[in-house]
Amino acid sequence: MKIFVAITGASGSIYARRLVERLARSERVERIWLSFTRYGREVFDTEEPDCRLEELDKVTLLREDDMFTPPASGSASTDAVVIVPCSMGMCSKVACGAADNLVSRAADVMLKERRKLIMVVRETPFNLIHLNNMTRLTEAGAVIMPASPSFYGKPETIEELVDTVIDRIVAHLSLETAKGWCE
Repeated sequence: MKIFVAITGASGSIYARRLVERLARSERVERIWLSFTRYGREVFDTEEPDCRLEELDKVTLLREDDMFTPPASGSASTDAVVIVPCSMGMCSKVACGAADNLVSRAADVMLKERRKLIMVVRETPFNLIHLNNMTRLTEAGAVIMPASPSFYGKPETIEELVDTVIDRIVAHLSLETAKGWCE
């Protein structure tokens, strides 16, 4: 699989880090395209200061303004786009079809091509505009997945807690089955 992972300016960079690390280890993932929005990079560098995801095998870093890269084209073979964490600003852009940067364009491509778009939203509480945007996106074919970890398995570390969300993302990408809480 070829997967585009986009990191926006919402807090929750650990979700992006854990997802990209997991994807990089998967035998089924051939390539990971990675892009940060401007604020996404700033938040990521604040929350994960020692992490350079672009140095992982399989990862290619793409500029936010590069519209001549595979994820920006419907004729490319991108299998899925995951926006993690997804700010409400990016959610709004995609819901309105405002494809003015690589992240919003790649999401738009997934919707028009009927391919997998997963938006891991990070906001609370939601206002009516947020809910309406998420409804529009769901109706258009996106999967809205709030970064809401589960506690069934009694996670002992922050990473274990975060991984309950990552397990769901990976399952929706059809790479692995989600780990059940009874296991």
